[in-house]
Amino acid sequence: MSTKKDKFTQKNSYFMNLAFNLARERSGLTGENPPVGCVIVKNDEVISLGQTGLNGRPHAEYNAIKSCKESLKGSTIYVSLEPCSHYGKTPPCTNLIIKSKIKKVIFSIIDVDKRTKSKSFKIFRSKNVQVKSGLLKKEGNIIYKPYIFNKSKKLPFVTGKLAVSKDNFIFSKQKSRITNKYSDKITQLLRYKNDSILISVKTLNIDNPKLTCRIEGLSMYSPKKIILDRCLSIKKNSYIFANSSNKDTIIFYNRGTQKKINLLKKKGIKLIKFALSKDNLFDLKNILRKIFSLGCRNLLVESGKNLTNSFLKNNLFNKFYLLQSPIKLGTSGKLNVSSQLHQLAFKYKNKSKINSFTGNDVINIYSK
Repeated sequence: MSTKKDKFTQKNSYFMNLAFNLARERSGLTGENPPVGCVIVKNDEVISLGQTGLNGRPHAEYNAIKSCKESLKGSTIYVSLEPCSHYGKTPPCTNLIIKSKIKKVIFSIIDVDKRTKSKSFKIFRSKNVQVKSGLLKKEGNIIYKPYIFNKSKKLPFVTGKLAVSKDNFIFSKQKSRITNKYSDKITQLLRYKNDSILISVKTLNIDNPKLTCRIEGLSMYSPKKIILDRCLSIKKNSYIFANSSNKDTIIFYNRGTQKKINLLKKKGIKLIKFALSKDNLFDLKNILRKIFSLGCRNLLVESGKNLTNSFLKNNLFNKFYLLQSPIKLGTSGKLNVSSQLHQLAFKYKNKSKINSFTGNDVINIYSK
């Protein structure tokens, strides 16, 4: 028999889960700001919803409060993350909540941003607004894992992706696509959910990818393209070269002819000259720091064998999607990644699987 306390807890959890769903919808789409979901409830009924605007503004609380058509006096607001209490490009959400005469604030996890961290408690209580945190904290920490990593490490949250055959090859001249159309949808979704995508120039010159999100209606959310090209060997007949637009493509390079530099700049490609390490390679962690300083918070790495190996060796993947076909390539297969897959299984102990709508492909997700 459920008690009154149980029903109260279930009700709070229900509304917070609604807020979580709103936050998840915006994951990867809010720029440097965290994705937040917000639900306003009065007399046990939802009267308004809000989520962080695309590219980070307006905030979820602002959107929920401003879109509400009735009085907020005496209502309860459920927020997936502690409301901001500092002045930035917008006023604090705590001020707006107080001004709206909301009676109670319930949020899941405390913001790790030092400008806001735990400050809302004192602010709300000084204005007789009830405040409670920690509701579904475990679930909240999962949602905000990338944001917490961004804030603590000053690095983008890196997701790797690799499509392989049953016998662990990633390339075949006889097959343009190793995995099926369902795996391709996963790839497109990952591009939608990450603000930037990184590949090597070797992959670019061999595969000639578009690196765009091809989900109908979502092409505008295609990630910024980042290319590692030490000697500016990008082919002029590649899709990315031909279709680059201002601020859409970044190339990290070390040397190149002035003619090629001028040509790339004329195409609107941003060039960043970067030093090489002793082994004549880019220092990937320094590359990630620079990418972070440019505003990237969620980076997808669609790499080949060598770049995947380097990211694994340096423990730079936070998450990894392995898309595996049931088809063996045999003698037509090129670039065997068995060693890399062994590293992946050894270093990333958390493993889950996408079981629905994948056809015969197996999609494993590895995470720290």
